[in-house]
Amino acid sequence: MHGIISYIIVAAVVGVIVALITWFLAIAYRQKIVESKIGSAEEKSRKIIDEALKTAETKKKEALLEAKEETLKTKNELEKETKERRAEIQRYERRVLSKEEALEKKLETLEKRESSLAEKEEDLNKKSLEAEELHEKSLQELERISGLTSEQAKEYLLKTVEDEVKLDTAKLIKELDSKAKEEANKKAREYVVNAIQKCAADHVAETTISVVQLPNDEMKGRIIGREGRNIRTLETMTGVDLIIDDTPEAVILSGFDPIRREVARIALEKLIVDGRIHPARIEEMVEKAQREVEQNIREEGEAATLEVGVHGIHPELVRLLGKMKFRTSYGQNALKHSIEVAQLAGLIAGEVGIDIRMAKRAGLLHDIGKAVDHEMEGTHVQIGVDLCRKYKESAIVINAVESHHGDVEPTSLISCIVQAADTISAARPGARRETLETYTNRLKQLEDITNNFRGVDKSFAIQAGREIRVMVLPDQINDDDMILLARDISKQIEAELEYPGQIKVSVIRESRVVDYAK
Repeated sequence: MHGIISYIIVAAVVGVIVALITWFLAIAYRQKIVESKIGSAEEKSRKIIDEALKTAETKKKEALLEAKEETLKTKNELEKETKERRAEIQRYERRVLSKEEALEKKLETLEKRESSLAEKEEDLNKKSLEAEELHEKSLQELERISGLTSEQAKEYLLKTVEDEVKLDTAKLIKELDSKAKEEANKKAREYVVNAIQKCAADHVAETTISVVQLPNDEMKGRIIGREGRNIRTLETMTGVDLIIDDTPEAVILSGFDPIRREVARIALEKLIVDGRIHPARIEEMVEKAQREVEQNIREEGEAATLEVGVHGIHPELVRLLGKMKFRTSYGQNALKHSIEVAQLAGLIAGEVGIDIRMAKRAGLLHDIGKAVDHEMEGTHVQIGVDLCRKYKESAIVINAVESHHGDVEPTSLISCIVQAADTISAARPGARRETLETYTNRLKQLEDITNNFRGVDKSFAIQAGREIRVMVLPDQINDDDMILLARDISKQIEAELEYPGQIKVSVIRESRVVDYAK
């Protein structure tokens, strides 16, 4: 046991000794390796340093060579640029020298011109002084010869020139005026002819009687009735005269009121168809006929507005338009006349280039007063104006109604167009029924009345006797006398003549000077 322990202890001591020796050997080997590495590193570093020194020396030499080359290059460029600058400066110097020489020459030339101009100026001053002296002398001589001063002579010349200019201006104005009138008349005739051609009317004159056809002559006795009761009832209810004569199978209704005549005609036709004719039945049929006529009046008014193409008229004015179907003027139907005037006014307005609808509206309503002129006091013109104002018509329409017979001055072109269209419609052959003798006698009476007054040269009845134009002698009648003469003529016409509506008296005084160039 002790041997084993000793053996273990010896082994342990030997192990420790071997470990120590190994450790020391390892340390020594390691130191040797480290020393050898340090030596090799130092040697390498010396080699690197030597190589670096060699490389640096080489780089230094290369840099020096490059610097020398760059320096030479820069030097050469600078020398070249310097040479170019010198050459350019030399060119500039030569140009400056040439310009200086040219300027010196110009200065010499200018000095020579200035001296010559100064001499000329002196000569001109001398000559102007001489001219002024001569002018003064000539003026004095002219004043002495003419006996006029310079201001008087100037005024005389200006007046002469002014008179010549006035004469030339007057001639030119007269030529232009006559040319304008000629062109205007030509255009007006063209417009009127075109309007008449486009608006063809076939209206005939109407009479104051209506004829009712009977199925047989026995019906005449039934219409008369026992002791004339039926005919008296019919005449009393309608206000129309029944003429029963030898005319076969016909009864004539006579009356100046077309509406009453139409009511009587319709009532009589209904009685003839019904066959029962007695006072009570007559009253019933007359009432039915009145309602029917009133309905026809409204329908005719609406048809007239539709035919013309005018809308927005007050219903009462439409009714009055329809009433005009039963109104005539010298045998011309008033409604057809108004429609014709509206169409003519629209055509002329289209030619002129103004509002066609407004022209048609004014033309359609221009005679609206004729629908009630037998019921109200005043001329149909004044009544028409009042109606148009009452039912809010435009100022243009009112002026057209008021001026279509020349009672007032027209304020728009539409008023003039309506006036022309009214004249065209009334003057159409066959439009109005009046004997030529009656017409000419009335016009002659008008002219005879005016011609009897002192100072009257000529007189002309125009517009179908609605206006009389009186030409007076200017040396006998002055402007103040014209007012009194117009009043005296109008009073004389009122006292001696009977006429519908009113007659306009226009007194004209004209002073005219005529001369001829030979």
